[in-house]
Amino acid sequence: MRKPIIAGNWKLNGTIAEAQALIAELKALVRDSNNVDIVVCPPFTALSTVASAVTSSSIQLGAQDIFFRQKGAYTGQISGPMLLDCGCKYAIMGHSERRGRFGVPEPDLTEEILQVFGDNDKTVNLKLRAALFNGLTPICCVGEVLAERESGKTDAIVQAQVTGALDGVSADEAATIVFAYEPVWAIGTGKVCAADEADRVCGIIRATVAGLAGDTAAQAVRIQYGGSVKPDNAADLLGRPNIDGALVGGASLKASDFAAIVKAAE
Repeated sequence: MRKPIIAGNWKLNGTIAEAQALIAELKALVRDSNNVDIVVCPPFTALSTVASAVTSSSIQLGAQDIFFRQKGAYTGQISGPMLLDCGCKYAIMGHSERRGRFGVPEPDLTEEILQVFGDNDKTVNLKLRAALFNGLTPICCVGEVLAERESGKTDAIVQAQVTGALDGVSADEAATIVFAYEPVWAIGTGKVCAADEADRVCGIIRATVAGLAGDTAAQAVRIQYGGSVKPDNAADLLGRPNIDGALVGGASLKASDFAAIVKAAE
């Protein structure tokens, strides 16, 4: 039986003081939730603060990204050892926003500017392997943009991203990974992929893992859905056989909403 995992990606939100207040409220709301892995991923500046705040609670700490070198002349990057030092247990990689793929493209984010995000299947693989090397659990995001869905490429895109992510990863390592299916067109747009379709695509992820790492790994892998998850749609999504949790964006910034999603997972 796969244990549900609900992770909150705070993105570019929250000062240290705001993070402290949010965690204090959340701890009180989920203190009896022992059957779900609860993860919060605040901005890097708040990691150490949140790590201290979640001590002796059921909440675990994750990072929104990781670099694939341990140290060196890589200005602006953050390594696995640094994340461990902050108290992280998880690390996200491959989020659509880090790949420069947005559900609602901003007109001033030209192709030239989008290069600042720059993740691709190869760098996602390097980051995933760096997380594993450092004992962090990867939360690896995959998903299609609207044009890819409308042209019938959803399955091929997701299969390619999963295949790229698992390059050089052993079956035992693959079994520990969390994948997050995030249809890019549903992130921050208010649109939600229908639960049946979300479950179908999560099944594609599981089948792809099976083909690469075997059935044992595929049955162990946990797969989240991410894309405008809210308290009112969480139960429907989380009740599907291939959906083991949620990667929550905006709703994770409100403690009562995030706690309601955790309760739905229970």
